[in-house]
This record gives sequence, structure tokens and C-alpha cells, in this order.
Amino acid sequence: MIIVEKIANLLKNIDKTTAVKALACGTVMTMTLSICGFSAKYDNIRENVLRLHVLANSDSEEDQALKLKVRDAVLEISEGIFSGCTNEKEAAVAAGENIDLIAEVAQNTVLANGYSYPVTVEVADTWFNNRVYDDFTLPAGTYEALRIVIGSGEGHNWWCVMFPAVCIPAAVQANNISDVLDETETDMVEQPQNYVARFKVVELFEKEKVKLSGFFGK
Repeated sequence: MIIVEKIANLLKNIDKTTAVKALACGTVMTMTLSICGFSAKYDNIRENVLRLHVLANSDSEEDQALKLKVRDAVLEISEGIFSGCTNEKEAAVAAGENIDLIAEVAQNTVLANGYSYPVTVEVADTWFNNRVYDDFTLPAGTYEALRIVIGSGEGHNWWCVMFPAVCIPAAVQANNISDVLDETETDMVEQPQNYVARFKVVELFEKEKVKLSGFFGK
């Protein structure tokens, strides 16, 4: 009882301005801690996913159609490359070890369709905006990706998830994004409407980090 009275007397002696400032600081700290926790989950999503990024030579109808043919050819060999992978790091290593094969398949597809565009393939950190797939959404940020550039790479791009094997040929059993995420992270990508404000805050933060690092991918 004595302690309660002391606290009450202390509060009486605090002026309103100080109280408002304290309340504001407390609110900011609470929000910051909340965003930090969310950001950690956000980071974990990116660290568990290997993206596929195919860049077309241009936006012409022909180049866009060629992009899809290259995509299909690469996906046809993806099962053999990634079948033994159990996490993103293993998938990235497998992609790196098979760069020459992937590049050969992509280049041969371009040549077989009557074009002479050079094709470059790499595993690299790549910036992605928020991307909505059929039944999940991946938040914006820098992901490790298998990146295939056809010609000048100036056309609209095609994205998907190489690991887990979400975008594989229909004849093969696909995986789910939830296979590599915990319950909260799965909810974040499958129910993104519940996280719009926090996604936006973290996206802005990530963009600033990328700008400061001197890198801003397509």
C-alpha cells in the first residue's frame, strides 16, 4: 500500500509534457521491438528460399515468348539438380555446381529458336519487390537467386521459387513454401493481408540498406 501511494505521488509531480514524452518513447520502443521481431522472421523467409529469375532480352512479343521457353527448359532439368537438397544453402551450392549445364541448356534453347542472344547464368543476391504467387506472397527484399539473363536483359522478367521446388514441371510433385518455414512465417506468406503495414516498413528499411550498400538489382 505504501508503495502504491509513493507511485501515485510521483505521478502527480510529473508534468503532462513529460508524461506525454514518456508515453511516446514507450510507444516507439514497443513498435521498434515489434518490427525487429517481425524483421527477423522476414529475414528467415529470405534465407530459406532460392529464387529463380529469368530476364528477357526485351519486351517484344518474340523475346517474351523466348524467355518462357528458356524458363521451361531450365525447369525441365531442375529436378535432377535440386532433388537431394534439404535447405537453401544446399540448393544454392547445387545451382553453382551446375551453372555450366544450366547455361548450356538455356543457350541451346535460344539458338534452337533462331536467336543469337548470349545467355549468362549466375547465382547472385538479387532484389525482388513484393511478389504474389498463386497461393502465397513473398515479401520484398534481397534473395539469393539463380539469375538467367538473355541478351541485354532489358525485358520484363519472370520469377519463381527454385527451392523449395514450387515452380517445377506439372508432371513432378511440387513442394510447398511452408516446407521450409515455421508456422508464423508460413502465415506471413500465405496471409499477407494481415501484415501489410509491417511488410511496408521492413521493405522501406531493406531498400535503404540496399542503397547504402551500393547495390540495387533489377
